[in-house]
Amino acid sequence: MPHIKLNTPIPGPQSIALQKRRAAAISSALGQANPVAIASAQGCFVTDVDGNTLIDLAGGIGMMAVGHNHPAVVAAVQAQVAQAIHPGALVTNFEAYPALAEKLNARTPGDFPKKTLLGNGGAEAVENAVKLARSYTGRQGVIVFEGAYHGRTNLTMSMTSKYGLFKKGFGPFAGEVYRLPFPNPYRAPEGLSAEGWIQWCCWNLDNALTAHIDASALACVVIEPVMGEGGFIPTPTKFLRKIRELCDRTGAVMIADEIQSGSGRTGKLFAIEHAGVVPDIVISAKSLGAGMPISAVTGRAEIMDAPHLGGVGSTYGGSPVACAAALAVLDVLTPEFMAHAQTVEHVIREVFEPLRGELPIGDIRGIGAMMVVEFVRDTHSKEPWMELVAATVPLVARRGVLLLRAGLYSNCLRFLPPLDIPEDVLREALGEVVEALREAHAGLRPPAAEAAQPVSA
Repeated sequence: MPHIKLNTPIPGPQSIALQKRRAAAISSALGQANPVAIASAQGCFVTDVDGNTLIDLAGGIGMMAVGHNHPAVVAAVQAQVAQAIHPGALVTNFEAYPALAEKLNARTPGDFPKKTLLGNGGAEAVENAVKLARSYTGRQGVIVFEGAYHGRTNLTMSMTSKYGLFKKGFGPFAGEVYRLPFPNPYRAPEGLSAEGWIQWCCWNLDNALTAHIDASALACVVIEPVMGEGGFIPTPTKFLRKIRELCDRTGAVMIADEIQSGSGRTGKLFAIEHAGVVPDIVISAKSLGAGMPISAVTGRAEIMDAPHLGGVGSTYGGSPVACAAALAVLDVLTPEFMAHAQTVEHVIREVFEPLRGELPIGDIRGIGAMMVVEFVRDTHSKEPWMELVAATVPLVARRGVLLLRAGLYSNCLRFLPPLDIPEDVLREALGEVVEALREAHAGLRPPAAEAAQPVSA
């Protein structure tokens, strides 16, 4: 029996009416991937205002590793709201903040004393991590990588790639940010193998200390263990090890941005654990709160204690309600629960690998429940086909599945379901994705006779 239940076309009349209100009242600069208005959500399902039940493979851009409205999270939030909503961590102490910090200190990689600082969202956490590194080292320079996404504040925009979408018209940007090539194995430059490209990028890290910044000015290197907006590219282990070696040698701080890849998303609590590399600071957010606004910077105690008293702070950061949600999430994210991510990866690969000849699939990649399929016009030139993906997303929504794009060229479909999505539900959703892709591909591909016509000079 299908799990998708559509009573009206998507979007339905109530969603259309609410969309008109949004257009009239809200900045048109705020994007929206799917033209659906949600009334309720549970697990991997959402119900829209027209009573349609859809399968959610977007999860609020990766916020829902444990699923929508997990009962343990709901109960924890309700209990905390009845006691105190937010007396303010800058004003008083309360049990939930140190309790969450203790759990994060214990579960982040590294056998050394750690401390944690809480905030509201990912960008705030990235800013805090850089501030801490600068205070600890007495240096200013920040190394980031092409394709990275770290946020939308001025500093984090400066650290973020993909200029046209995230940065156009918003400068000037912060200084002392140095961007280096990222070793995406699928897009190695012509003439280089994937392994050769990774090796060159490792060499370029050392070269950057002459060409871009001196070691004495480098505060930190910020890396996503699985690149998020850049297209769910697992950072090669050799490259992570090279960053760790460079930071050890120069005294810079290695920061792992696990905002999208952390909180169990890849089958381990933090994606960098797959490589066995230990960063100095780990940033977590998104799925940490299962929809509640919370982020965390967890790192070596001496780094976390470096700023002067009062040098860091956040009015809403670490509210008891958000902390209660995060504590419940960490209780849910046992090794057994996180192991479900392997099933998600297996099913996605099993569905899409046989379609490589039929559909213009360039790459299938990711780890666990953090997967993308990249589409190209030609598998040899690897020219990105963003129009195919742009056409597919609304077609999938009409079929009852919520989906998002990703990638530096916006030519990837990303899959971020709850880790424990039932296999039959996942397969049903992916079946709709495939049919939408076929429809979009047929609509964009020129007829064979037309395609065969010679091009006049």
